[in-house]
Order: sequence, then structure tokens, then C-alpha cells
Amino acid sequence: MATRMKEKAEARKAAQVEFNATHAKAIARNVRISPYKVRVVLDVIRGMSYAQAAASLKNINKAASPVILKVLESAAANAENNNNLSKSDLVVAECYADQGPTLKRIQPVSKGRAHRILKRTSTITIILAQATAE
Repeated sequence: MATRMKEKAEARKAAQVEFNATHAKAIARNVRISPYKVRVVLDVIRGMSYAQAAASLKNINKAASPVILKVLESAAANAENNNNLSKSDLVVAECYADQGPTLKRIQPVSKGRAHRILKRTSTITIILAQATAE
């Protein structure tokens, strides 16, 4: 049984090494924009080439666009420097926004009461892959 477990672990490790050779990743943590608002922009660029996604983000009039563009450019730089991939061959394989820590604030209202304000943060992840020949 231990031999099978070792073989499975080695196979997983080999698959991870192969994945890392063809994919590049960048993460922005604790971005002070709600993940709901970030996902709207990420849905637009998912599946696009690097050049198309960068051009689209420069023209989308949303608060999340400049932040996502910065993460996209960082992922492309990681692909060039770490994996020796060309920017022209890159495609947005995965992109998602997860919820980060929430800042909780108080809004005073009448009669001595208070309402809670939730200032949400995001963790934006973009994974670029080498385009396959079609």
C-alpha cells in the first residue's frame, strides 16, 4: 500500500511540474474592491489572448479594470521570466476573484443605533497558459 501511495504522490508531483512549465500565475491580495464587482470584469477577459485582454481592460470603464490589468501584466511577466514563454502565445486560462478579509465599520443612525458597513476586499488570481495550436 505504501508503494502505491508513493507512486500516486510522484505522479501528482510530475503533473504539477508539467503544469507549472506551461502556466504562469499572479495573485493580488486584499484589493479594496468587492469581489462581485471584480467578477463582472473577469468574466469579460476569460479565454482571451493576452493582447486582447489587455486592450479590453484599458477600455472597460470599471473601477476593477486597472487592478486586473496590473495582475494580468504581472502574470505575463512571470510567464516570460520564469517559464520562458512569449507574451504573444499567452491565453487567459483561468481568472477568478475570491473574497478577502472584510473590514467592518459602523454607520451611526437615529435613536442611538448603528448600522454595520461591510467593506469587502478581494483576492484576484489570473492564470495564463500557452496557447495551443489550432
